[in-house]
Amino acid sequence: MENDEKSSCVKPDKNRQGLLRAIPKVDEFLGWIERHDHIPSLVVKNAIRKVLDDIRCAILAGDRISNDDLSKDSLLLKYHHCVKQKMGPNFRRLINATGVVVHTNLGRSVLPESAMEAILQVGSRYSNLEFDLATGKRGSRYSLVEDLLCELTGAEAALVVNNNAAAVLLALETLAAGREVIVSRGQLVEIGGSFRIPDVMAKSGAGLVEVGATNRTHLKDYEAAITDQTALLLKVHTSNFKVIGFTSEVPLSELVELGAKYGLPVMEDLGSGSFMDLSRFGLVKEPTVGEVVKAGVDIVTFSGDKLLGGPQAGLILGKREIIDRVKKNPMNRALRIDKFTLAGLESVLRLYFDDETALRSVPTLAMLAEPVDSIRRRATRLARRLKKSLVAACEVSLVRIESRVGGGAFPEQGLDSKAVALAPKTLSVNELEAKLRRVALPVIGRIEEDRFLLDMRTVADDEVALLADSLQQAFEGK
Repeated sequence: MENDEKSSCVKPDKNRQGLLRAIPKVDEFLGWIERHDHIPSLVVKNAIRKVLDDIRCAILAGDRISNDDLSKDSLLLKYHHCVKQKMGPNFRRLINATGVVVHTNLGRSVLPESAMEAILQVGSRYSNLEFDLATGKRGSRYSLVEDLLCELTGAEAALVVNNNAAAVLLALETLAAGREVIVSRGQLVEIGGSFRIPDVMAKSGAGLVEVGATNRTHLKDYEAAITDQTALLLKVHTSNFKVIGFTSEVPLSELVELGAKYGLPVMEDLGSGSFMDLSRFGLVKEPTVGEVVKAGVDIVTFSGDKLLGGPQAGLILGKREIIDRVKKNPMNRALRIDKFTLAGLESVLRLYFDDETALRSVPTLAMLAEPVDSIRRRATRLARRLKKSLVAACEVSLVRIESRVGGGAFPEQGLDSKAVALAPKTLSVNELEAKLRRVALPVIGRIEEDRFLLDMRTVADDEVALLADSLQQAFEGK
């Protein structure tokens, strides 16, 4: 079958010929438009062509099109909507009302104000990215944050690459290419974006040796698998899932002892590495980066934009001899971070010199630590506004809900929270969800039991009025 630009449209019958002839030419359409200097001519012409192509295909497809749809006013309305879309950014701010604090699809961690100020400073001016101000010679970008990471965690050396997948790949390729890596079968995880540990290991050139069972792995399983081809013992955080019940895994301290016995380095991929013990906020106890380093691990990797609350980055910490080898890997240049990541990361790391400052200033930590009474007050503020502005459009109530940490951390745990529940009267809950994705400031929430839920843990105080405005726009159909 022959393909052309109208392959999706059927051939017209005689009743449609008149409508097709009534479609204005591009030049005629141009004459209708009041020219604005801020709209590029390319955008103007492409918008006109899109409007005309859309109406032509609608006619050919047999849609209900009348002469009114071909009027100047109707076509200009479509044109202005198209221009607005073309001139607006694709990458946009939105309001996260899902209650998932580290939401991968919504940008993961929100950066502190100090981090954004630092990014603006180095992004809008020249910087000492690779210039040593003390010697006047070329410097290393990694040195700008290495000392901070070592001071905060107790590691001997550190390196930062563009994300944790890159960190794992670089470490494995450096330490184990052409040799074997021993991993517990229960830790061969797949996380978002089809990131699988076995696939990353294969790409690094290392051979995977699985030990133990899915639910139970013992130290003797690791020891029995060690051969002269073994290069590394690897422990992996299970991220988005948890094996419960009849389970057993080898503590890191015992794995470190086994590595020392056979002269093998031990690596842990922490995934959502945290610098702070979050168990005081009702979450289960998980080892911090500092605790993992103190246990004697040779190399540990984790993300910068998860529990740390910084920009996207993959952090690699450990023994100096090991990290120096990783730094010298030619692949490192392909995975290096840019000046914006460095500026944001340094600023966030400095906040961790004092726990209370970090809890107050790092949005990820602040949201995880916020008491439910504080969230309830914010939810009440929003509910009061909506009961006044949307009284005829929907029923508004407050409900108890569970927030999630997200980012693969604490998969089985929820955080008590409060949500504003909307039961629409004038449209379905699915229609409301779709409309909220299309308003000027989009809102992403949750649908449960035929209600649209707005979890207020992830809605900032200064977003309450904006959220109310977006909801009103959605119900008014703007």
